[in-house]
Amino acid sequence: MWLKAIIVLLFLAVLASLTSALVFLLRDMGAPESKRTLYALGIRISLAALLLLAIWYGFYSGILSNTAPWANKY
Repeated sequence: MWLKAIIVLLFLAVLASLTSALVFLLRDMGAPESKRTLYALGIRISLAALLLLAIWYGFYSGILSNTAPWANKY
């Protein structure tokens, strides 16, 4: 259960970072020297990589499983 909570928190953090990057982009349009948007997108990429690693670990360890009806048909 702890892994699912971590996955949800990472997903929400990715959304928050993406939202902050949009806000920084809109606020800093006239300031080309500002790198806040770049940093926010870099954080989003790092969080997305952690999210993928958490999902991979969940499937690898057996904590997460695929329960879709079409999972075993192919």
